Amino acid sequence: MTRMSRARVARRIAAGAAYGGGGVGLAGAAAVGLLVAEAQLARRRVGNGATPFVPNADGLYGAAYTVPGVPALRLTMLGDSTAAGQGVRRAGQTPGALLASGIAAIAERPVGLSTVAVPGARSDDLDRQVTRALADPARVPDVCVIMIGANDVTHRIPATRSVRCLSSAVRRLRTAGAEVVVGTCPDLGTIEPVWQPLRWLARRASRQLAAAQTIGAVEQGARTVSLGDLLGPEFEANPRELFGPDNYHPSAEGYATAAMAVLPTVCAALGLWPAEEERPDASRREGFLPVARAAAEAASEAGTEVTAASPTGPRGPWALLKRRRRRHMPEPERTPVAE
Repeated sequence: MTRMSRARVARRIAAGAAYGGGGVGLAGAAAVGLLVAEAQLARRRVGNGATPFVPNADGLYGAAYTVPGVPALRLTMLGDSTAAGQGVRRAGQTPGALLASGIAAIAERPVGLSTVAVPGARSDDLDRQVTRALADPARVPDVCVIMIGANDVTHRIPATRSVRCLSSAVRRLRTAGAEVVVGTCPDLGTIEPVWQPLRWLARRASRQLAAAQTIGAVEQGARTVSLGDLLGPEFEANPRELFGPDNYHPSAEGYATAAMAVLPTVCAALGLWPAEEERPDASRREGFLPVARAAAEAASEAGTEVTAASPTGPRGPWALLKRRRRRHMPEPERTPVAE
């Protein structure tokens, strides 16, 4: 599928989500029977949640930066097993811990991490997670990171419903005053035990959903980052290093790769990135595009950020597409949350 046709499909999905339209097929009705049969076989070969243990990474990171009278920044992780960190054994290996440590080092300010993400969650669980994240009006997160979409694809949730749920979650968080960064649906076509044609269908469905998520989230005031790196080309080339023991969830190295892709965008959302980095760099093919085209570009290239630029234009809303430089992730040092 070309980027222009992906942009058209993403626009249709986002429009259906906004106006309550029916589902737009992610892989086509004729392929559903084959997809289900292949998926059932793949699930027997892939762990996919067989190891439910998730380390508790909540706590204070960067305590050495504490200054009396200056509160810690608050980071909340929402979404599925990817956001929670399923697949690793140590709290410091989870994406939340890695991001909290990175933010603390760049801001030179402690960061309190809270995780409401749940393994196996689909986009329709975000409403419940947002309620938990905003339970204390006096402790609204400074920034929320949402990673969601893989389970929507594997459970054949209509893309319009997925995007509608995500858009609603972003809108609630932004209305409460939180910055929001969405890691869009990863490329499921690189899961090693999955055969063709499911591999091709999974890749197509993942990228369609990622592009539509980008449109829905950006229109509600979030920034998005393509997570193709999470289960994308680097994983395909290095599955033994970047996949965890169940061959489905990322390993510690895989989560570090994803966190490095998301960290610059989180810091930019918090106003921590240098001003010169906010200007588009033509040499890196950055610039202003119609939001649907920017979404299609991002879905095709992992680590690409999309943020709102203008609510109106000749072809609808416009967005800024950026390919930010990644930063080294510091070693997490956590003060656990008191029980």
